[in-house]
Amino acid sequence: MRPDTVFDPMLQHERTALAWERTAIASMVSGTLLARRAADLHVSLAALGLLQVVLGAALLIWTGLRYEQLHAPLRRGESPAHPDAVRIIGLTTVGFCGAATVIAIASAMT
Repeated sequence: MRPDTVFDPMLQHERTALAWERTAIASMVSGTLLARRAADLHVSLAALGLLQVVLGAALLIWTGLRYEQLHAPLRRGESPAHPDAVRIIGLTTVGFCGAATVIAIASAMT
């Protein structure tokens, strides 16, 4: 059940959820662009972009589920950010950006 009163006047919970949603959507968009561009080089490289789209969709679903689960921990004063999720998302984002950069350089050289 959602609370009747606002327990966080700065709406940190909502801003965090929106930031995760923007990250997931940006990941899906960049994965689509990566798959489209990588398909010109080699079909197997397009799978990397499709994997990024799937991971972005999973993140979007997880964000919605996690949003509903965080009301009780926030009332207890706990942090809404899950440290393992932050690490995983950070590492995959760096990895996919690196792969996209390599593909962009390779396509520019051809």
